Amino acid sequence: MDAPLIGIEEPGSFGWRVFHERHPVMIERLCAAHPFGPDVRDALSALFEESTGGVVAPLDDDAPDHDVWNAWIADEVGKPWSQTSFLFAESYFFRKLLAATGFFSSGPWRGVDPFAPMKRAELHNAATADTLKALDALPQLDDAERDAAAVRAAVWGNQADLAFQLSTDASGTTSGLVTGSPEQFWALFGEPGEVHLVADNAAGELAADLVLLDRLLTTGRAERVVLHVKPTPYYVSDATPTDVLEVLHHLVALPGEAGEIGRRVQDSLREGRIGVRSHPFFCAPKEYADIPDDLRAEFAAASVTIFKGDLNYRRLVGDRHWPATRPFADAVAHFPGPVATLRVLKSEVIVGLDADAVSALDAQGQAWRTQGSHALIQTRR
Repeated sequence: MDAPLIGIEEPGSFGWRVFHERHPVMIERLCAAHPFGPDVRDALSALFEESTGGVVAPLDDDAPDHDVWNAWIADEVGKPWSQTSFLFAESYFFRKLLAATGFFSSGPWRGVDPFAPMKRAELHNAATADTLKALDALPQLDDAERDAAAVRAAVWGNQADLAFQLSTDASGTTSGLVTGSPEQFWALFGEPGEVHLVADNAAGELAADLVLLDRLLTTGRAERVVLHVKPTPYYVSDATPTDVLEVLHHLVALPGEAGEIGRRVQDSLREGRIGVRSHPFFCAPKEYADIPDDLRAEFAAASVTIFKGDLNYRRLVGDRHWPATRPFADAVAHFPGPVATLRVLKSEVIVGLDADAVSALDAQGQAWRTQGSHALIQTRR
């Protein structure tokens, strides 16, 4: 039996705070970062009002994805936003935000990523520079240590989530993994094949993902890797094909190990050993149990699929009030192949923990599910 969907209706709940506290801050930052005219600013204000006190209205643009989105939202149009699921509401909010900023319209903002200034600032900030400089220590590590370092970087790189930072001080402190280990992650890999990685955020996290992809190729655990990114800007900092190029160009220009990794990744792209995909479903307001047949076939053929980040986790296990002790294997039984998740906890849903771990975490008296201080590694063959 399915658990209840996580919603946005209850005042003070995590989903409610995203819409009533995080989104207005994000809109304010967008308007500060771009010289939007009154038409765009009014459209953003109207979207905020609709999403916090109105009903779900259909799209009124003629974007290339208009028809597919209309099919995805057909059962929700006319409902109060407050009565929709958190997953649907948040996804649809960002699709409508793109239209509000003129991303799909003829005019000066057509095709302009409204979140690009935030992503670029994160890629070039001091914390990211320090992290990339730390890669210089990798050649001094033995193979097992380097394996573990690559996975830890990919896990904790997910903490650099710009949407998350809009509602937290994002101090960078970490309390460790609530379950899993780098060794558990690497144990999933057997005969080399095609490995897929479904990315989450751009900038520093995407750089860490490229380090992991490079490790998969250089150790022979993968013959080829496929990097899945969003086809359009999404959730503030989610990675798009443009972000892949920007991060790669940044890495290649750096000295030391970061530059070496960047050049290997660049060569692998040219040789076809790394492919980049941007399927429309990665922006869908739906769970991965509903993936279309063409994408399901890709994942079924993969030797391992790696899902990065919080949103991918929510879509993979179902964004519902599951018992935290529900087995991870049960939650991902719908998925057609071996799967790994690397995630910093930033929302309520979680599965795959033992009862003692849940009790110990709850006893700390902190919002450990949502504050970005804990992480997990979970796998299923």
